[in-house]
Amino acid sequence: MDEEALLKQFAAQFAHGPDDADDTDAAAAAQGADSTANQVADDADQSPATFDTQQFLNGLDAIFDRHTAATEAGPYLEQAMVDAENAGDEAGLLTVLNETMGFYRSQGRHKENQWIVQRALELAARMGLTTGTSEAWATTLINCATSMRAAKQYDQAEDLYHQAQSVCRHSLAPTDRRLAALHNNLSMLYSETNRPDKAELELREALRIIEASSVNPDADIDVASSHTNLALTLLTEHKLEDAHWHAAKALEIYRTGHLEHSAHYASALAGFAQVCFAERRYADAVTGYRHALAVIEECYGKDTDYWRITADNLRQAEEAAAQPGVTVDNAGVAGDAGALPQSGSRLPNSPAQGKTGANAASSPSTVSVSTGSAGAAEAVSACPVSGLKLARAFWTQMGKPMIAAKYPQYAGRIAAGLVGHGSECYGFDDAYSQDHDFGPRFCLWLTDEDYAAIGEQLEVDYEALPRKFSVDAQGRVTFEAHARSDASGAFPSAGAGSTVIPDAANAPTPGTATHDTATAESGAASSDVAEAMTTPIDAPLSPVTPRAQGANRRDGVFRIGDFFESITGYRTAPAQTAPHEWLMLAESTLAAATNGEVFADPTGQFSKTRQGFKDMPDDVRLALISKRLGMIAQAGQYNLPRSLKRGDGAAAWLSIHEFVQATASLVFLVNVPMVVGYMPYYKWQFAALRKLSGSMFALLPNVGEQLETVMRLSSAACYGGAGFGEGGKGAAPAIEKINDIVEQIAVDIVKELKREHLTTSGETFLEWQRPYVEDHIASDDPVLKSL
Repeated sequence: MDEEALLKQFAAQFAHGPDDADDTDAAAAAQGADSTANQVADDADQSPATFDTQQFLNGLDAIFDRHTAATEAGPYLEQAMVDAENAGDEAGLLTVLNETMGFYRSQGRHKENQWIVQRALELAARMGLTTGTSEAWATTLINCATSMRAAKQYDQAEDLYHQAQSVCRHSLAPTDRRLAALHNNLSMLYSETNRPDKAELELREALRIIEASSVNPDADIDVASSHTNLALTLLTEHKLEDAHWHAAKALEIYRTGHLEHSAHYASALAGFAQVCFAERRYADAVTGYRHALAVIEECYGKDTDYWRITADNLRQAEEAAAQPGVTVDNAGVAGDAGALPQSGSRLPNSPAQGKTGANAASSPSTVSVSTGSAGAAEAVSACPVSGLKLARAFWTQMGKPMIAAKYPQYAGRIAAGLVGHGSECYGFDDAYSQDHDFGPRFCLWLTDEDYAAIGEQLEVDYEALPRKFSVDAQGRVTFEAHARSDASGAFPSAGAGSTVIPDAANAPTPGTATHDTATAESGAASSDVAEAMTTPIDAPLSPVTPRAQGANRRDGVFRIGDFFESITGYRTAPAQTAPHEWLMLAESTLAAATNGEVFADPTGQFSKTRQGFKDMPDDVRLALISKRLGMIAQAGQYNLPRSLKRGDGAAAWLSIHEFVQATASLVFLVNVPMVVGYMPYYKWQFAALRKLSGSMFALLPNVGEQLETVMRLSSAACYGGAGFGEGGKGAAPAIEKINDIVEQIAVDIVKELKREHLTTSGETFLEWQRPYVEDHIASDDPVLKSL
């Protein structure tokens, strides 16, 4: 059985039943085909039709509504084909064939379905559809392509999808959901043929179209399915934070729209469970799979591969949950311990693909990456591991052995890690981040005394380290132990070149997400990349920008004090009794000084200095909370609605900006920076907020999503336009939604302030909460008081 077709593919499959619940695409296909048939036939020669297309569709819907498709749908469709053919109703027959393709896919009847595909294409040609751009032809092409994809006839499927794209460009409106269906189906094809980057792009475009066409995206089942699809693709790329966010968003939409009784809810549940399994949150994975099984059993019964595969995934999750000491390879989790078939996902452990879970066979392919500048674009797209993981492997295999060999008396005094500026230091880097300042690198931190003794020579030796490495299909990094230059000669490697850093070394703990990029693709794609990138050249993996050179360099050898001074202006953190100095430090600056990872710190001096910047005085934290409350009130609760009423869209937009910034900052401050870190600069602000919100113990966990909704609606609210998928419905609905969200956020903030005993007031205009918060500031320093 091709299980992925059992769930709705957000108005994608153009067939009722398992692939759809309430679409009208088949009826549209019937109408379009009927119209075309009438054009190419002499009306006088047409015999009266005795096949009622709408009655056929209603009957098929009834079968699925009472959950008896497994036994009744097949005979019903077969009889309908006979009836339509006997009636000479070609349009009706084409409709039946389209519906049959969807059902056969759901039942795994792929060989039979290839005959149905051929019959549908021949019928469409006989009706004159293939030379036009009708919706009926687009519908048929997409159904045929999807059926061929499910049968793993990928070349034929891709050709049919491309034909469908050409037709759709002329026949469908830009916000037609069938365009989203086409993008979604293409994403599955790319995913199944090891092109995850293209799959992700197609899914993001599908989600954009679906949201643009939705009256209420927050309660739209098709939007929910789109988020599930995207989550699973991101999971295959090891973008766990993003995957978690989209999987959780899908569940939220089902609950907001009270759609939990839909058969497609199982898809979202199992998708979230799959993400949880990858994050090693095994208890949550078990809960998700159990709930999904209950929905599947109710809708499709237990005698299906759909149920059996999900049950097997549940078993794996239960075994993992029962043995917390077992280490599960993170690369294998995403690809092989997957959940039930998702709308738009490839079932990783389907029977056709052999073993499941940790026992699945891995691809032997590797990606070989050199420091060559030739083919820079290929190098950027080819590195399949995160910067932090690459840095740790570079330190372990190259840096640490070099220090042990050449500086044995200092080996117990040198700290190493990757901290500071750069996407990889936050763990948020992806393929797009690798076009500049990316490559094997780490920092070495020395005391002033040690730097004076060995700093300059150590920098020379660091620069001479070999940068050529390879990454296998499991994401394991291996550096080649050859000298990069003759500057200092090769150091004794002690087998460093054969050392491998397993993915599990940096695997997340339960409840924690990582943001690694995908492991190497298998097959021709990997070999092509490897062939293009094996020439070692003494150059960085990607261009080094001016801002990352000289005094602003991001790796190499540093005095501890110099390193922190270059980021913050302070060699050590301000004193706890100097609140004015703390208030001069931006949160993003403190984030850059305290992010990343420390790989080694024998003396603890670097970590102690770094921890000092994390330890924001609580009086300063409370003062900042008060300031944020004031801005939330002024920008969001007061100036935003007034600006909207007077029609000043620019002022309203800027008010939204200030409101979002202040609210996001407050979330980090309430959660305490010592525990969760500081809010980074704008580029990664929401990536960090999503990661924080996904934490099991996060405070104000829903605020991040609410802020993103406000931003999405801002175009329509401020200018009444069609931006951000609001479809030109005007400003009023968006304004009402934004105002409601702002007030709900204020209510949630007050509840949290009460929980922390920072207020006794229930006032939701947050300006009036500031005195209560500032009453808890112990210091008399006036710089801490705003009132």
